[in-house]
Amino acid sequence: MFVCSCFGVTEAQVQQHADGGACTPRQIASACKAGTDCGSCVRRIQAILGRGACSRRDPADQDRPVVAEFPGAPELEEAA
Repeated sequence: MFVCSCFGVTEAQVQQHADGGACTPRQIASACKAGTDCGSCVRRIQAILGRGACSRRDPADQDRPVVAEFPGAPELEEAA
């Protein structure tokens, strides 16, 4: 069954991307464009993903960097 008729994306394709790690409609859109044209399929994508499909992010205060470092990016000074 088609979820996104604009791009011909099926429910099985959305599920495949979800199984591959896509947790949000935006991530599904990045993977297959579903939800990026008229937007009528976004609620269906949300339903397929379901609540709690992916674990919540860990709190930022667990001795891990919150922001990834990018090679070649200028180093920033700490705020006073």
